[in-house]
Amino acid sequence: MKTYSYILLISLIGALLFSTACNNSQQTEDKKDDKLTADILSKKEKILELSKNAVIYEVNIRQFTPEGTFKAFEKHIPVLKEMGIDILWLMPIFPISKENRKGSLGSYYAVDNYRKINPEFGNEKDLHQLIETAHKNKMLVILDWVANHTGWGNPWIKAHPKWYTQDSTGQIIMPAGTDWSDVADLNYDNKAMRNEMINSMKYWLKDFDIDGFRCDVAMMVPTDFWNNARVELDKIKPVFMLAEAEEPDLTEKAFDMNYAWHLHFLMNEIAQGKLTADTLRRYFEDDAKKYPQEVYRMIFTSNHDENSWKGSVFERMPDSYKTFAAFSFTAPGFPLIYSGQEVGLSKRLKFFDKDTVDRSKPELQDFYAKLIQTKKDNPALWNGKAGSKAYFPNTSKPEQILSFIRKKDKNKVLFIANFSDKETNFMFREDSLEIQGDYKNVFSDKEFKIEINKTYIFAPWEYMILTTK
Repeated sequence: MKTYSYILLISLIGALLFSTACNNSQQTEDKKDDKLTADILSKKEKILELSKNAVIYEVNIRQFTPEGTFKAFEKHIPVLKEMGIDILWLMPIFPISKENRKGSLGSYYAVDNYRKINPEFGNEKDLHQLIETAHKNKMLVILDWVANHTGWGNPWIKAHPKWYTQDSTGQIIMPAGTDWSDVADLNYDNKAMRNEMINSMKYWLKDFDIDGFRCDVAMMVPTDFWNNARVELDKIKPVFMLAEAEEPDLTEKAFDMNYAWHLHFLMNEIAQGKLTADTLRRYFEDDAKKYPQEVYRMIFTSNHDENSWKGSVFERMPDSYKTFAAFSFTAPGFPLIYSGQEVGLSKRLKFFDKDTVDRSKPELQDFYAKLIQTKKDNPALWNGKAGSKAYFPNTSKPEQILSFIRKKDKNKVLFIANFSDKETNFMFREDSLEIQGDYKNVFSDKEFKIEINKTYIFAPWEYMILTTK
């Protein structure tokens, strides 16, 4: 009996010690988890703080400089920072497949290997240095990620043919409904491929400290993949995610920002006299019904697709490119500048061959710097929920004149533009009393008074950005 009691006592002591050890271990783990969670939230807050009034710049490494390298571009980072850029989006930096290649250098989007660097741009050390320089300048760097397809030379083709979409004969095919003969369509019914795709994205976060991704043709990839990817990526570090798409479901969980493609097309049509100014008012009224205010909508007058395939702003908007640029920096949205716009890029850059941007005349750099500074200085113009919605006062010439006001606390910004190629007389209507008052013209720095039923005369494509604190 004594022996039994002794054994029982020893067992109880052992259980107590084990329980205490487990509790201490669990508390240690909980503290680690709490610290990790706090660290993630802290970093996420920094990203949100940076992006609330940020401007994004699309970097075409191949065409940016004569060298077309990371090192050559890195020298321009301080200049872009001084201009006011906060986020650098690097077009695809991966090796390009030689199989079915278009042109002499091929499409950036025919990825030959998701974990290697295009040797034409430099090496890993060069990329690390570029990212470090950007981070020192308090800029985020996001990579262009091509998840829908790969180049035909990608090792996945031979090693994992089931990772690709196949026709009835078992042949791998290019994406349906396209003329993208230089790429092979990926099969998102395959879980192993999905896992490897996410692991490849993680690689750039872990090994290069990349801050997020711009995801090519995101709507062609299942939304549940992007949702899962976002969860996994955020475990490593909070990321900034941009979708090349407009489908609202993509921004519910996976993406912070998407393309305002439809708005861009409307701007082109108005610039060419095919649509009128009131189209833009209806657009914003409809857009507000599709997306909550916290979703960033990227507004642009150019990007790599539009420039190469439809022309520079000088071709599409010859007399109005400044008007639409001013509009894109003041309307609700997140503005983008494409490589070379700040130096007056006036040609269509070749997509499959070397075609350097002429940087000898930075004639629009001050113009864009002024627009960026105006956005940063006026909280009403900030992105998403950090800024304000737009209110559209009525004018006597709604088909020619577009005006909107954005207000936050005591800050007011009034945008007025003649979106036509004719001189236009107009007045603000009686129901627009809210906009009356004294303002300062951002570009002339002169005082400007807005009154109801007073006649104003705007030249073709004339615009004003008026502010008050």
